[in-house]
Amino acid sequence: MRKLKEFPKIETERLILSELREEDIPLVTLYLQNKIFSDLTSNIPYPYTREHSEIWIKMSRESFENNTGYTFAIRDKEGQMIGAIGLHDREDDKAELGYWMGRPFWNKGYITEAALALIEFGFRELEVNKIYATYFLHNPASGRIMEKIGMKEEALLKQHLKKDGEYFDVMMYSVFKNI
Repeated sequence: MRKLKEFPKIETERLILSELREEDIPLVTLYLQNKIFSDLTSNIPYPYTREHSEIWIKMSRESFENNTGYTFAIRDKEGQMIGAIGLHDREDDKAELGYWMGRPFWNKGYITEAALALIEFGFRELEVNKIYATYFLHNPASGRIMEKIGMKEEALLKQHLKKDGEYFDVMMYSVFKNI
């Protein structure tokens, strides 16, 4: 993954993707209170606390500094954070795409819009060859987003993730730079 000197800012028709800030902590904590986020993702705990938000923002900053990932706040044009999206280096010129959106903003196409911009950024600026994402089978809406952004189903990964002592199958989708 190519290293950038400054954290980028990406604008789309309705959104601004920018660096996470300390002042985002209260909104992150508020949005991720809902247990559905823990149920639908591999790495969001429940209950979700302010301390979790602080650690996540610190880890996101360290990922950028260490050139292992880019986690963007998804903001509306007024600058309010409504979700987050990121690309994280998995070596061999691949990056994993991950995202979440605050519940009041679901079903408005924001993740699709942000993910399309981030895929372009990954291929053009970071020079990765492959971008992939996974989702729990009980979250088919995430799979539909992956299809909308041009990803193709690649593999069913059996018992691939462990959460709360239980193993889960996940579906992996991917998109390639030159296909």
